[in-house]
Amino acid sequence: MPSYTTSILGEIAFAFRKMSEYTPDAAQAFQKFLEATLEKGTLPLKVKELVLVGIGIALRCEPCTVLHVKKALEAGATPQEIAEVIALAVLMGGGPVATTSAKAFKALEELARKV
Repeated sequence: MPSYTTSILGEIAFAFRKMSEYTPDAAQAFQKFLEATLEKGTLPLKVKELVLVGIGIALRCEPCTVLHVKKALEAGATPQEIAEVIALAVLMGGGPVATTSAKAFKALEELARKV
């Protein structure tokens, strides 16, 4: 049975494959936007990924949260830095966001073992 994060990351990959298959122009535009926002600018990638973790939690987007916890770790964020971002998202979002924070902590613990 695949792990929690492997399953979620597989769903994201599937979604983007299908978007590329059915709407290639939209997929290419999204990829360009992604590159423009993540690869350019003055903020370091680690900071951008930490912000995206917080936004994913605040929006209660489980796949977004898992993906950006992974990307934040890969960009050099520590588990403690990610935990602080999780707490900040809960501070701003309250009880409903606290439920998504559980998914973020689950992803963090699973993914931090792999980095």
